[in-house]
Amino acid sequence: MRGVSTAMSARTYPLVRALLRPVARTLPRRALVTAGTLGLLFAAVPRLYDRPDAALGLTVLRTAALAFALGVAFLCDDPARHTTATVPTRRVVRGALRVALLAPCAVLWWTAALLLVPPGARPPAGAVTLEAASLTMLALATATAAAWLRDDPEPGRRAAAALLTLTMATALLPSERWGLFVPLGSPHWDAAHQRWATLLAVAALCWACCVGEAFRAAGRWSRGRFALRFPSGR
Repeated sequence: MRGVSTAMSARTYPLVRALLRPVARTLPRRALVTAGTLGLLFAAVPRLYDRPDAALGLTVLRTAALAFALGVAFLCDDPARHTTATVPTRRVVRGALRVALLAPCAVLWWTAALLLVPPGARPPAGAVTLEAASLTMLALATATAAAWLRDDPEPGRRAAAALLTLTMATALLPSERWGLFVPLGSPHWDAAHQRWATLLAVAALCWACCVGEAFRAAGRWSRGRFALRFPSGR
């Protein structure tokens, strides 16, 4: 087993190194930079007030997280997807590499957003970070699912619209049973963040299931194999 894992690592590392630059060039930098900049501007709003409170800090950080997530919804956009469908590298590798390239930038961006909020107006960092991570993963899962179901080379607009619609609908849910965006100090704060954790896990599972080859391609392959086993007329 150790020899097999060593051989797989020896093949995987050169492949990942060779893919780094091409995958990095296909990232939607304009959407990510625009969303990140807008999010940081939202996070800096409390600095315009003399005595900002934690409620304002929570609102601007939630808005900043949503803005960044809307940019992440474009992460799967690749106009050349149909021309690279026949390359030997599987789509799951290219998709995972996109996320790996984004992850450190997202961590640095969120750290900057938290630090922009004055300490007196900063909500609990762990709880609001969970919300931001859930929104980001939900955006990524939505975009990946759209690309998987329709084999769409640019699913970002649909994913961003779906994310925005889901967020607005979620904000209207009653906080007692289903709400996610509960106010600071609410007795439902802990319960809401348990729901945020569940949402994060479900979105991560959805992304893992959809990051592979497109549904239509997989469907054609399955139907062809079925036809070989059970030819027509029998």
